[in-house]
Amino acid sequence: MFRSEGTTTTGTAPKKPPPVESKLPCTLEELYSGSNVKPGWKKGTKITFPDKGNEQPNQLPADLVFVIDEKPHDVYKRDGNELMINRRVTLAEALGGTTASIDTLDGRTLSVPVTDIISPGFELVVPREGMPIAKEPGNRGDLRIKFEVKFPTKLTTEQRAGLKRALGG
Repeated sequence: MFRSEGTTTTGTAPKKPPPVESKLPCTLEELYSGSNVKPGWKKGTKITFPDKGNEQPNQLPADLVFVIDEKPHDVYKRDGNELMINRRVTLAEALGGTTASIDTLDGRTLSVPVTDIISPGFELVVPREGMPIAKEPGNRGDLRIKFEVKFPTKLTTEQRAGLKRALGG
C-alpha cells in the first residue's frame, strides 16, 4: 500500500488529539497594563498556539491553549471592565466631605473629592478609571468606590449635644 504524507498505512488521516490547556495566572496589574497579556483580557480568555501541543505517533500535534486566570488582588475586585474598591470613612468625613486618595493599578494616585453626604452603602463612580476594554483600545471601564462609614462607638454627653445642635435634632 502506498503512503502519502499525513496518512497512515491504512489510508486514514491521522486524528488530532484534544487541545492541551494550561492556566496562566495573571495579576490585575498585568491584565491592566498588558505586560504579558493584552490589556483588558479577562479570566477565561484563551490563547491558542495551533499544533504546538503534544505530538504522538500517527496523530497530528495538539493545539496548546493557555487560559487566563485572574489572581485575587489585595485592594481591587474586578467585575467585567469595572474595578471596585472599598473605602472606610469616619462619620465626620461622611457628613463633612472628604477626598479619597486611590492608588491605581498603573501607579498613579487619584484624588477623588467627595462632596455628597456619604450614607452607608454609598457608591461613587469614577468614569474611565476601570480596566481597559480589550475590544475597544483606548477605552476603559469605570472605577466604583464603595464607602463604609465608621461610626463612633462612644460619644460624650457634650458630643451628643453638639451633634443634636449641628444636625437640628
